[in-house]
Amino acid sequence: MIALAASLAVSPVGGAASAAAAAGAAGEDTATPGAEAAAVSQVEWPAKNLSRIGVVSAFEPEWQSLKADLSDAETVRINGVDFVTGKLAGKDVVLFLSGVSMVNAAMTTQLALDRFGIEAIVFSGIAGGVDPALDIGDVVVADRWAQYLEAVFARKDGEDWKLPSYAKRAMPNHGMIFPQPVEVRSRRAETAEEIFWFEADGTLLNVARQVAGKVALERCAGEACLTRAPHVVVGGSGVSGPVFVDNAEFRQYVAEAFDASVLDMESAAVAHVAYANAVPFIAFRSLSDLAGGGEGENEMATFFALASENSARVVKAFVAAMPTGGK
Repeated sequence: MIALAASLAVSPVGGAASAAAAAGAAGEDTATPGAEAAAVSQVEWPAKNLSRIGVVSAFEPEWQSLKADLSDAETVRINGVDFVTGKLAGKDVVLFLSGVSMVNAAMTTQLALDRFGIEAIVFSGIAGGVDPALDIGDVVVADRWAQYLEAVFARKDGEDWKLPSYAKRAMPNHGMIFPQPVEVRSRRAETAEEIFWFEADGTLLNVARQVAGKVALERCAGEACLTRAPHVVVGGSGVSGPVFVDNAEFRQYVAEAFDASVLDMESAAVAHVAYANAVPFIAFRSLSDLAGGGEGENEMATFFALASENSARVVKAFVAAMPTGGK
């Protein structure tokens, strides 16, 4: 059943038209067709009456396996985004798609935190591998995330680069690109903080370590099989930015400058929002490609389904192992 989340209780008196008006006033979608209209008109959704684990993926293939194992599923649509509540591995969860890239991920995560009683955020998805020791199919659970394009594009000054007076040389540059910390305002501090690395929650990382060696990961995508069995790696650094990276030179820069294992388009944004809201965060990313480091064409088209499945398998084991209450 798809229901519309409205902040006001909707009475059955007045029918679907009254409900649509109330939902519209609350800023919600009202385009629920046909047979669903009567159910929509009578819904009252208590957004924060239950503590849940928020499980987020960027796009459809990444959450199919998770949705398939969800019981007692109910879908509520807010501002065009479907949030699916239910039980995963016996735990109360809300599943949703953030949309691809940084702004979508930040916006949708904040929407979920505002509407649901989320006590921990878990990201499940695919990524590009930048650590030469890793291979396609591996699942990386980084212990910190940074935004590599939170940066100053510097002015050329002879053989060097000239930065504005306020800018920092926080990390090694890539040509004109000088990564910078981001300013974060939250209830954690009276004034804005400058943060470069957003840390995954230590307790959640410990749970991830407990399940890392216990999950059987997929090795073949149709007739295309990996040369070695994939494995789960907990720890290390991850970086995110609004760019699909398929470039060997930039991949090497990211690996060396950030000591990064993995590169994606959402995790650091979700980690940023989680930090600002004081909500524990962790991300599971399975490598669908090598971000330009492999021979021939990019591997994502061949292995994204395998990588999505591997990430989802580890996330399901992780959720099952989480203590009651999610913390």
